[in-house]
Amino acid sequence: MSAPCDLGGRGVLVTRPAAQAEGLCQLIEAAGGRAIRFPTIAIEPVDTSQTRALLAGTWDLMYFVSPNAVDQALAQVADPRWPEVAWVAAVGRGTAKVLKAAGRAPDLVPSERYESEALLEMPELADMRGRRVLIVRGEGGRGVFAEAMRARGAEVCFAEVYRRVMPSLDPRSLLERWSEEVHYAMATSDEVLLNLAEILGPSGRDRLIATPLVVIAERTAQTARELGFTRIRVAERAEDAAILRSLCDLAGAS
Repeated sequence: MSAPCDLGGRGVLVTRPAAQAEGLCQLIEAAGGRAIRFPTIAIEPVDTSQTRALLAGTWDLMYFVSPNAVDQALAQVADPRWPEVAWVAAVGRGTAKVLKAAGRAPDLVPSERYESEALLEMPELADMRGRRVLIVRGEGGRGVFAEAMRARGAEVCFAEVYRRVMPSLDPRSLLERWSEEVHYAMATSDEVLLNLAEILGPSGRDRLIATPLVVIAERTAQTARELGFTRIRVAERAEDAAILRSLCDLAGAS
C-alpha cells in the first residue's frame, strides 16, 4: 500500500508505549518521515488472585478497553477463548485484532468511533437488566461505560490488569535538537500528553505547544488547547493509518 503523502524527512514524536509504537513508526518512515520514539507511558502488569478469579468467571459481557487490557488478561487465563463469556466486546479494531489472534474474535466492536461512547450506542447493549458485565482495563480507567451499564440495569465489575506509569526519561538531548528535528507530535490519550508535558518540564513548554499535534479523541484535543496548543488534528479513528493521515494533513497545511 502506498503512503498517503510524503512527509519529506520531517520528524514525528511518537509517544506511545514502546510495545505499541512500532507499527506507527514504520508507517511514518514509509511515508518519508522520521519516527522519534519517546514513550511517555510504560505498562506494568497487575496480576492478583482477585483479577484471576474475575477473568475466570462467568459473564454476560466482557469489555476490553485496549490492546493492553487483552495482553495483560491473556497472561492470567488458561483458555484465551473465554468459554464462560457470552459476549466479548472490544473498544476498537486494534483491540479486536489482538482478541481474534488469541482465539476469540469479539462479538461487539464499534464500526466508526473507537471509544466507549460508540460502543454504548450499539443496540445490543440497550437493555442490560440482570446482566453481569466485566470491564477489563488498567487501574483508574474512565468510568463512562460502567456508569451507563449500571444505569441500564447491569451488575458491573472491573478487572484492572495493568497500571500505567510515567517512565524516567531525560529530555535534555531531545530539547536541544527539538527545533531541527521535531516537526509534529502525537498523543493517544490525555495521560500520554500530560506526561509528555511533565517530562519536558517548564523549559520545554514553549517548544512543545508550538509543535503541531495529532490526537485521537476530542477530549484530548481539549486538554491540548488548555495546555496552549493551537495546531491540533483529531484523527478519524484510533488507528495507525488514521494518525498518519492526520500527520499528512498537517504536512500539507505547512
